[in-house]
Amino acid sequence: MASLKDLRNRIASVKATQKITKAMQMVAAAKLRRAQEAAEAARPYAERMDRVLANLSAGMAGRADAPALLAGTGKDNVHLVIVATADRGLCGGFNSSIARLARTHIRKLIGQGKTVRIVTVGRKGRDALRRDFGDKIVKSYEFTGIRQIGFQQAEDISRAVLDLFEAGEFDVATLFYSKFVNVVSQIPTAQQLIPASVPADAAGVDLGGAVYEYEPDEAEILKDLLPRNLSVQIFRALLENVAGEFGAKMSAMDSATRNAGDMIKKLNITYNRSRQAMITKELIEIISGAEAL
Repeated sequence: MASLKDLRNRIASVKATQKITKAMQMVAAAKLRRAQEAAEAARPYAERMDRVLANLSAGMAGRADAPALLAGTGKDNVHLVIVATADRGLCGGFNSSIARLARTHIRKLIGQGKTVRIVTVGRKGRDALRRDFGDKIVKSYEFTGIRQIGFQQAEDISRAVLDLFEAGEFDVATLFYSKFVNVVSQIPTAQQLIPASVPADAAGVDLGGAVYEYEPDEAEILKDLLPRNLSVQIFRALLENVAGEFGAKMSAMDSATRNAGDMIKKLNITYNRSRQAMITKELIEIISGAEAL
């Protein structure tokens, strides 16, 4: 049985931990609002981009001059998997859920005889996948120390992906990230980037019965628009991840703070019982000694 000193030390240690988790919860809550606003502000632009691409790609169906980013290479032998997670932990199952979805997808592709290459965005994703697929990771990105994710980071990743595609390093690219819903809900999501896949729920732009002629034609517009769309979609994923990370961290630190409080209560009960037992034992010894005289 632990001594009273050990119990006091442990209670003090748990109280110190509780202060840390409470402070981390408050910091995450303060940062969450800005991150959530940034993620929600990026959604309309990305959704509008999907609608424009839906209209333009409809006019390119079956055309031989369709851009490679839209039509693909005609093969699906080599897949590039882009896994976006956070650089830091202490956010519950946020990182592990994204890595788990990506790992399942990678194993499925390998089981089908496909070649897989991996680009990791975030240290936690890299560490989670390196154990099983370390030889397949071709690029890694970390944003530790950057106070706020900007479009420049998304463009850097997009440029690297485009360079790999133009070099014939892969046929299909899929992005994995976590879509922010609320503080307690973040949904791991897979989105195909190359060939460009327009979501089924992305309604085309309502032309009101008008017939549009594009100048330049659809192929030229898509040639410029598709690389930009790649950057936009990656940027949206990064912003969704940041909001999801802070939401998950806020929830995890709240649970840790409450668990620390429960542990302190139990330790205090144990301490009081042990102290009472020692006092009772000393009283019995004193009374027994007095009766023996």
